[in-house]
Amino acid sequence: MRVKAFAPAKVNLYLHVTGRRADGYHLLDSLVAFADVGDCIFAKEATDFSLEVSGPEAGALTAAGEDNLVLRAARLLAAHTGISTGAALHLEKRLPVAAGIGGGSSDAAATMRALRDLWQIAVDDATLRALAAELGADVPACISGCAVWVGGIGERIELAVALPKAGILFANPRRNLPTAAVFAARRGGFGQPGRFGQMPSDAAGLGQILMRRRNDLTDAAIGLVPEIATVLARLATLPGALLARMSGSGATCFALFGDCYEAESAGKILLAAEPLWWCAAGSLVAAQKLSG
Repeated sequence: MRVKAFAPAKVNLYLHVTGRRADGYHLLDSLVAFADVGDCIFAKEATDFSLEVSGPEAGALTAAGEDNLVLRAARLLAAHTGISTGAALHLEKRLPVAAGIGGGSSDAAATMRALRDLWQIAVDDATLRALAAELGADVPACISGCAVWVGGIGERIELAVALPKAGILFANPRRNLPTAAVFAARRGGFGQPGRFGQMPSDAAGLGQILMRRRNDLTDAAIGLVPEIATVLARLATLPGALLARMSGSGATCFALFGDCYEAESAGKILLAAEPLWWCAAGSLVAAQKLSG
């Protein structure tokens, strides 16, 4: 038996830093969504755990070894459920690493979903989210793969209502940017939560309400990778762009569009001007079948 799980790109539609705990971890408020752009995890039965990586972004993971989040997620789930067998895992890597779109976190979450199917174990999403918190702050939000409000240091997850149809274009200047470095570089005070009640009915309304919010890590990220400012400026001037913003701690930025076709057209324009950047166009998703 072989199962497949999709690992969608994560996007912080806004990200406010609202405080800092005594242990140094920052408190966040964010609306996290996902796109139909991402990696794939394949799993089949085996006596031990192994991982193969392929795909256009595989080269960045060749040195990850046993510390790869995919293997850590697999072993964590096996230990929790008492599974004594292993799994042969294959990661098709299409998202850049250390890019602010949850590539490794989404891969770990997809691994847990894939192994739940492979091993046919009765573990619900809430249990998976609790386990996933041991792997990193972004992993719990990636378990369900649909729009969620995120609070605390990333462990407080609340499902959001369905997002309107919208296209999205990702762009990264091919610069890795570790999350810890961005938080360390951040200066200034703390903001207020940006949550809102009624979800807009279309992409234009979503763009308008998000314009009144921000990503509080942007200035720190630009200080470390100045090219991010160029990416944001280029995205903002593309035809049909409703909003241009950095996702997570960067360096990936995104623009919202009315639909995926507008995003794809804008992506062609952007790649023609910046052929060395990583770009991917698709749609925001509110909910989808992530395994099977």
